[in-house]
Amino acid sequence: MSVSTHVLDAVLGRPAMGMAVRLLAGEELMAEGVTDADGRCRLVDGATAPGAHRLVFSTGPWFADQGRDTFYPEVVLAFAVREPADSHHVPLLLAPFAYSTYRGS
Repeated sequence: MSVSTHVLDAVLGRPAMGMAVRLLAGEELMAEGVTDADGRCRLVDGATAPGAHRLVFSTGPWFADQGRDTFYPEVVLAFAVREPADSHHVPLLLAPFAYSTYRGS
């Protein structure tokens, strides 16, 4: 199984480079990383257990570094791993006062 994300700044229409992201299973930290120049971050390339997982995006510090305000100091996306062998790509479309997500491929 793999877990990856892609963060896009929906206001500027650009990748959100340099955002810290953590992957948790329950309260256990599974992986952490930072989005690259294309806004992408691959967190897990190997197997993980089925069940509830969370991606935690450090949006507050990221917006602050750009001199922009945000309503969301962090964005937490919970998702269920039902097929551990599958890839799980969870993009985040981000604006200072809104966000959306979907299961990507």
